[in-house]
Amino acid sequence: MFVFPIIYLLVFAIAVFRVLKGKTDGAILFIIFGLPIYITSLSVAALYDFKQWVPFLQGCKEIVILLTLLAVLFSIKKKPKLYLIDWLYIGYLGYILLYVLLPLGEYGFKDKLIALKSVSFFTFIYFTGRFFDLTKINLTQSFHYICLVAIPAALLVLVEAATYTHFQTLTGYADYMFYFFNQDPSGHHGLNWTFEAENDGPKRFASFFANPLDHAAGTLVSIAAILALVTTNSQKIKMNNFIIAAFVCSLCSIVFALSRASFASYFLIIYVYAFITRRKQWLSYFYLLAGVAAVFAIFFLSGDLYEFIIGTLNFTNSSSAYHIIQWVEGIQAIISKPLGHGLGASGRISAMLGSNIGGENQLIIIAVQAGIIALGLYIAIYVTVIRLALKMSMEKKGRAKKIALFILLLKIGMIIPYLTAEAESYLYIGYITSFFTGIMINIKYNSDGDRSRYTRPEVGQDRTENNPGGALQTI
Repeated sequence: MFVFPIIYLLVFAIAVFRVLKGKTDGAILFIIFGLPIYITSLSVAALYDFKQWVPFLQGCKEIVILLTLLAVLFSIKKKPKLYLIDWLYIGYLGYILLYVLLPLGEYGFKDKLIALKSVSFFTFIYFTGRFFDLTKINLTQSFHYICLVAIPAALLVLVEAATYTHFQTLTGYADYMFYFFNQDPSGHHGLNWTFEAENDGPKRFASFFANPLDHAAGTLVSIAAILALVTTNSQKIKMNNFIIAAFVCSLCSIVFALSRASFASYFLIIYVYAFITRRKQWLSYFYLLAGVAAVFAIFFLSGDLYEFIIGTLNFTNSSSAYHIIQWVEGIQAIISKPLGHGLGASGRISAMLGSNIGGENQLIIIAVQAGIIALGLYIAIYVTVIRLALKMSMEKKGRAKKIALFILLLKIGMIIPYLTAEAESYLYIGYITSFFTGIMINIKYNSDGDRSRYTRPEVGQDRTENNPGGALQTI
């Protein structure tokens, strides 16, 4: 069991060592291999009575990002040109920073800083990718690494399903959450309600991720990476056994994680991919399977799963009803104070202290704390990224097309989870999305003519564009 914190620390050490040596791709290794096992590593460390090390382990992710950001900023030889999307990120961060200084809300400076990190640290991750030296990143390799993570995750979740035992009952998860976050065990399995579907319904499994919802969100990264990898410039698909195995594993994970939002998003990603790549046959199969599934659910399905589906659709189960209550409470709070109740009023800090206002929705959590202006900036960032990714995926070739397709599918796929949870708390998908969004914008404006920082003339090209599923080559 102790292998998890060892792997986590090893990946962290490798990342820091490589960054200090000027090889900033170490940050990518940490994000892909360290963040999926983040909570498992910390809970196991606490289980073995290394609680004093947990604060350091918690800070490793910020250390890697900030160290890498400093490294890439100091490596810039010429003042970079900023574009609309960059100013939106800067504007959002600057506006949120005001709420740390303003005497607004009931929380102190320290709690405000923690809340600030929860709602705005993604801007630092974005700029790490935005100013990253593109000669030091291998997108094809990174996407293969993402697919690689999906395989052991699925193998572990199959063991959980076969034994009908949560892996987290062995890792000290409940004690970790109580000791560090003051969260008592809840639900019927000694963990929390997230690990079961509905009122002692089917178990949800998290594999080595933080919880089933984080696990389910991680599968969205896998399927987006798979689709980006296999797509050529001519919209054809080239696959190999590794990609097929990764796809099957991602499908296993999304089924046993039993997250309604991510399950819908998983197939939404495939549908959007089929639509924008004009795969009429895929769309026909999609509609046919959807119809068959609906008929089967109506006439043949019964038991807990049937109640789970029907309760979700008509919002009668306790989970769906709780979502609505939190949304209404949050919206009322926003209407009462359009400029916000102060950092910490909604989300992690207030949840720990039992004074949460609204929630179960990333947009509401931001608006309750920092008001509608911050929400407007956040939505503007989201929409602008999708628009740019769509345009690049249709017009560009090579790695520009791949990264744009990856970000487009991820951003669209995360719309539903953003409406039903504090999705920025999903570290793996959050860090990957923000970092590779920065890489996408970096590639876009570099390939559009801003090459002043880079020396290789082929930096905007993808040498693997005709072999997306093949050997790992430098791009």
